[in-house]
Amino acid sequence: MTAASFPDGIPVSFSELALHPALLAGTALVGFTQCTPIQAATLPLALAGHDVAGQAQTGTGKT
Repeated sequence: MTAASFPDGIPVSFSELALHPALLAGTALVGFTQCTPIQAATLPLALAGHDVAGQAQTGTGKT
């Protein structure tokens, strides 16, 4: 599945994802509020238990 195949409404903020409260606190603590495009395209799938392989340029927030 590619990002282009997702419907509108891809989660773009970490608070929109079903993350553990400790992870949300950690991302907020370091100032991360918005997902990068690769994170927005892959995190919902990974959190749903799917295997994910993504490709994006160096420095785009894959980690």
